[in-house]
Amino acid sequence: MGFLLSRRWLGFFLAVAVLAVVAWRLGVWQFHRLDERRSENRTIVTNLAAAPLPADEVLPVGRALPEADEWRRVTITGRWDDRHTVVLKYQTRKENPGVDVVTPLVTSSGRAVVVDRGWMVTQNNGQERPRTPTATTGQVTVTGYARVDATGGAATVHDLQTRALSSLEIGRATGHRVYRGFVMLTDQAPTPAVHLRGPELPAINDGPHFFYGLQWWFFALLAVGGFCYLAWDELRQRRATRPSEERERAGAEVG
Repeated sequence: MGFLLSRRWLGFFLAVAVLAVVAWRLGVWQFHRLDERRSENRTIVTNLAAAPLPADEVLPVGRALPEADEWRRVTITGRWDDRHTVVLKYQTRKENPGVDVVTPLVTSSGRAVVVDRGWMVTQNNGQERPRTPTATTGQVTVTGYARVDATGGAATVHDLQTRALSSLEIGRATGHRVYRGFVMLTDQAPTPAVHLRGPELPAINDGPHFFYGLQWWFFALLAVGGFCYLAWDELRQRRATRPSEERERAGAEVG
């Protein structure tokens, strides 16, 4: 077994040890993600089942919507500012290209709630802003799901178009004081003349984290097992060649 202390085998051992530790830790991380996913799922299920609340009791002002309040149902009464309708680009559904139609709903306080009115089919080439259905005039009452704002460059609004929804960015582009977070419309009274397709609810499942975690742990065990096998095979070959070497030495001494 002294060969294990050679430079080649020590280097091999260190490489395998690093690989095994990294793979094991990645597996642990995936199982942590599984716990987080299950916690998020419990929050979503609770929020989806809860009775709607007035939007100003859920949507904050001056701070981000807490993730614990995402998918809470809210109700808002106000008037659509259709002149500042924003198009959310590149929203494909079942392989069909389309956009979401997003319009500020101005409440009696003067502050607006950013509302995703729904999805519509369009060529969605991103070059020309598509024509959107006119919002209902007069006062309306909307019910929908509260969502957390997107961040980053994709949320920037250009020519009343964006690739991700942020109430802050839409407020800047339209000049409205806004509640933080946005709302995905499910119901409106009075009923709109043109119905857009409603929101897609989140998938309530564990995702791939369990199997990814097992995969990483398998890779860790495979690395250790592979090293042990190669070390055993090296030892076996050395033992097999030892008798012939001894016979050759003995013959040389006799000669």
